[in-house]
Amino acid sequence: MAETVPSRQLEKLEFLGDATQYAAQMNSLIQRSLLFENFNIAEIRLLSEFMSAYRAEPEAEVIAEGDAGDFMMLLLEGTIDIFKRDRWNAQRLIAVLQPGHTVGEMSMIDGEPRFATCIAEERCLVTVLTREALARIILEQPVLGAKILMELVLMLSQRLRQTSQRLVSYMDREQN
Repeated sequence: MAETVPSRQLEKLEFLGDATQYAAQMNSLIQRSLLFENFNIAEIRLLSEFMSAYRAEPEAEVIAEGDAGDFMMLLLEGTIDIFKRDRWNAQRLIAVLQPGHTVGEMSMIDGEPRFATCIAEERCLVTVLTREALARIILEQPVLGAKILMELVLMLSQRLRQTSQRLVSYMDREQN
């Protein structure tokens, strides 16, 4: 059932097949995942049928800032560093992803270019959900699709609130 992601975007990663073989591992990480923390094992198994798995070697670029993007990833093993270019075009480390975290949700949803660059710090295992697969979930499994969309909205809302609070704190420091 899982679709393969356009090879150019994940060409530096090793395709491992559909993600059903990793459903139990995905389930074991749900307590660490803002997106999937309210999912049960049956929902994770069903979701995994629509996902693909990839392995990234250390220093592999898994997402490039500015590239088109129509997929998100769930990190199962390893660590991924997230870099954003500053106004001088220098890469700045803005986050480090641990197993259970997701990346790429914004571009998967809105189709806009990638916001940041993601590089595997060590050997990583990720599962990938494409926009096309999400659309199929919504059509074929509407309850699961609605839950995924609701959780995406909640997670992105939480991130926006956190970012807004950091911005306000920064602005307060600048005014003093």
